[in-house]
Amino acid sequence: MKVHIDQNLCAGFGVCVELDSDVFDLHDDGYAIVKVAEVPSELEDKMREAVIYCPANAIYLSEDE
Repeated sequence: MKVHIDQNLCAGFGVCVELDSDVFDLHDDGYAIVKVAEVPSELEDKMREAVIYCPANAIYLSEDE
């Protein structure tokens, strides 16, 4: 599973970073970035939470191809 952030939607609330700072971080400009290319399987449920709780609906998931 991969996690992505639509930079056009991200408003920098930081909810994703609070959920998992190993996967997400805030860039110097205050907007979220993804720090990992592949989400470890043990974090997949947490990534689904990030999608649900992102106030800007900027986070989405994709399956490995």
